[in-house]
Amino acid sequence: MLDVAQPVSFEEVGSVPPPASTTHVAIASFVGTAIEWYDFFLYGTAAALVFNKLFFPRFDPLVGTVLAFATFAVGFVARPVGGVVFGHYGDRIGRKAMLSLTLLIMGVATFAIGLLPTYAQIGVGAPILLVTLRLAQGFGLGGEWGGAVLMAIEHAPAGRRGLYGSWPQTGAPAGLLLSTTVFALASRLPEDAFLRWGWRIPFLVSIALVGVGAFIRLRLAESPAFARVKREGAEARLPIVEVLRHHRKSVALSMGARLAECAFFYVYTTFVLAYATEQVKVTRQAVLTGVLLAAGLDLVAIPFFGLLSDRFGRRPVYMFGAIFSALFVVPFFLLVGTGRTELIALAIVLGVTVGHAAMYGPQASFFSELFGARVRYSGASLGYQLASVLAGGLSPLIAAALLQWAHGAWWAIAAYMVGLAVVTLASVFIAAETSRE
Repeated sequence: MLDVAQPVSFEEVGSVPPPASTTHVAIASFVGTAIEWYDFFLYGTAAALVFNKLFFPRFDPLVGTVLAFATFAVGFVARPVGGVVFGHYGDRIGRKAMLSLTLLIMGVATFAIGLLPTYAQIGVGAPILLVTLRLAQGFGLGGEWGGAVLMAIEHAPAGRRGLYGSWPQTGAPAGLLLSTTVFALASRLPEDAFLRWGWRIPFLVSIALVGVGAFIRLRLAESPAFARVKREGAEARLPIVEVLRHHRKSVALSMGARLAECAFFYVYTTFVLAYATEQVKVTRQAVLTGVLLAAGLDLVAIPFFGLLSDRFGRRPVYMFGAIFSALFVVPFFLLVGTGRTELIALAIVLGVTVGHAAMYGPQASFFSELFGARVRYSGASLGYQLASVLAGGLSPLIAAALLQWAHGAWWAIAAYMVGLAVVTLASVFIAAETSRE
């Protein structure tokens, strides 16, 4: 019987599959996760540039932006619920089935957003429908991350969990790159056409991407770690109860470790769109160019830091990212404040591909290694998704509110971000090193 309270060695829970199998799983995890993040990030871009005008047109522009980011945050509130629900069945039934279901939920919700009537057409019903579909997006994504990273990590060869775990993590910048590219192309339309129908195109094309992702994921084999749990009849009856009873410290530390990583990323890629266009008075394209460049380079940076964590350990690499992020906050806002396209791009690129990537690269393996195989889906998902609410969902909203409170000055946002980096640094320092277990 597998031990309930202690993390289980990945080498103990199943034989290492042949290289062709691990490569296929890594690619499938990457593709599916990229599609789901495309759906999720698309909403963030629209919230920064469009939704304030179409769904909250009766408010002051800055207040409308705050309200649009509030609907963005709603998706994060649903993510822990999705993590618990899909984590339960992922630990009881298997990782593979949950991945196909989460992809379908995300795809249908995103497609439906592209069909929504606006405030001018149906009044207050428009933002209500928008929030409802955003909740569905968050619920689906809440179960996606845990299943995707566990499929990659539990198939990984010994000593390469950091690298293989980073593959589904690269789905985030890939989804950001794809969503920003499609939105940037749509935004080239005349302003009137873009606001009438052009903004819908990126949401509607997601249904085709979902079909591709579902086809790839249905061909996956179940992870060897869960296969052994199932073979031995060692499934947890109530995984989330077991996690809260035996792994509370691991959940708390993973939450703390994720705070800065998550918040900094959404400030760099979502809030900056609103800040730069409304406060610095630069064009949408100037900021989207920087986000696109950062997302493209992040596809290399995340696996690089994941590989470094296999060699030097999860904690040193993660702590480097937190320290760099804290030190880079002031330079980031100074560079964006110049209004020069190349310096704005430099700020976003450095923030995303150095500070954020150093934390995000080893994160999947680090968090997964804190939990035993029988509750790993639930445990890793819970810590990750709870932090998403506190940091990811609320960070653009908090940043916009702080900006309004400080009358357009960025220093309050910088103080908030540094505080989160300190919490993350302390959490990783306290956590045990897991890479050699």
